[in-house]
Amino acid sequence: MPLGKKLNATLRAFIARQQMFFVATAAPMGRVNMSPKGADSLRILSDTHVQWLNLSGSGNETAGHLLQSDRMTLMFCAFEGDALILRLYGTATTLHPRDAGWAEAAARFPKMAGTRQIFDMEITSVNMSCGSGVPFMDYKSDRSAVEMIPYFEDLGPEGTEAFWRRKNTETIDGQPTALFED
Repeated sequence: MPLGKKLNATLRAFIARQQMFFVATAAPMGRVNMSPKGADSLRILSDTHVQWLNLSGSGNETAGHLLQSDRMTLMFCAFEGDALILRLYGTATTLHPRDAGWAEAAARFPKMAGTRQIFDMEITSVNMSCGSGVPFMDYKSDRSAVEMIPYFEDLGPEGTEAFWRRKNTETIDGQPTALFED
C-alpha cells in the first residue's frame, strides 16, 4: 500500500525497533544486489532522509551500483509483533572518509572497526505491505559485535585497507566502487 513520500511517527518508531534491514540496489546492467544490514547502523535524519553506516564485507555492491544509478530501496520486516513490511524507495549518494561532510555524518554513529562508507538516502516513496508471510523470529544478539568488528580491529587500519583492495574495489560484475581515489 503506497503511503506517500515520507515517514510518519509510527513508521519511524517501527524502524527504530528493527534489529536489521535490507538494502537493494541495481546498476542499469548486471546483477541486482540485496544485502542484510544490522548493528547500530541506521539513522533517520528527517521524514524524508536517512543515512546508514556501511561496514566492511566480502563485497561492495551498493557503492558500485550507486556510481551508475542512484536508486536504492531499504526494506524492514517485522519478525516479532504485528506483521508489517516497510519499504523506503529513494535516491542515494555515497560518503567516503575523504569526502566533505564525512565527519559530521560519521559523528552520528558509534565508532566501529571496518567502517567503510556512509550512504545518504533521500526518500521519494514509502510503501508498506502486510508481511503475514514473514516468520516470527527471536533476536538473540548482534553478530557484528562478536565476529565482524573484532576481525577488523585485529586487522587494524593497514590490514583493513589491504582487505578492501583485495575484495571491495569492484562489484561482482567488474564495475568500480570508488572506494579509493586512485
